Amino acid sequence: MIEVRLGDDDRIEWALKAFKRKVLKAGILKDVRKKRHYLKPSEARQLKAAAARRNARAKNRASR
Repeated sequence: MIEVRLGDDDRIEWALKAFKRKVLKAGILKDVRKKRHYLKPSEARQLKAAAARRNARAKNRASR
C-alpha cells in the first residue's frame, strides 16, 4: 500500500505529486489497465507474438 505522510506545514499539492510519483514507480496503473478486461489465453499469445514480430523488425531495421 502506498502512502505519503504529511507534516503540519506540508502542502497538499506536494503530497499529491509525491503520491502520483510513487504510484507510477510501483507500476500500479499499468497493472490496473492490464487487468481492466479479461484477455483469453489465445488472444494473449497473439498479442505477444505480434509484439515479438514488431521488436524483431525494429531490431532488424536498427542493425542495418
